[in-house]
Amino acid sequence: VNSGYVPLGGVAISAEIAETFARRPYPGGLTYSGHPLACAAAVATINVMEEEGIVGQAATIGETVIGPGLRELAERHPSIGEVRGTGVFWALELVKDRETREPLVPYNAAGEANAPMAAFGAAAKARGLWPFINMNRTHVVPPCNVTEAEAKEGLAVLDEALSVADEHTV
Repeated sequence: VNSGYVPLGGVAISAEIAETFARRPYPGGLTYSGHPLACAAAVATINVMEEEGIVGQAATIGETVIGPGLRELAERHPSIGEVRGTGVFWALELVKDRETREPLVPYNAAGEANAPMAAFGAAAKARGLWPFINMNRTHVVPPCNVTEAEAKEGLAVLDEALSVADEHTV
């Protein structure tokens, strides 16, 4: 919320949960909660994001470039079991078998058991894309101000790297 200029912690809760703390103290807090410098940076960041239409731009890129591009990749790559996301925050679930949805690697895999995801990650890095990988998922999370051309470039690299994951499907 403040572009990481200074540490800031926060908690988001539903109105229903917040209502329970109208009668008792909220038993939480973070080291930097409410720090004046961090909050000032957050307010400035939110103002700039609003003035420059960053959130709207991220939504548009997600709707017109990233989402359609990832769904197109899913049609060509048997290793993609599911595409999900919004705006500029997406995930691809990588699978061995689309029918059974068996994950490309077992839960919390390491070493040889994680070789398919490691190979996919290495292929992406070799092509200049540093993937965010968590178990059998890869996240597509470019910055909110990514351009259409940059998003398409990233999708093209991802397309190539997914060919390596496809080698591990049935």
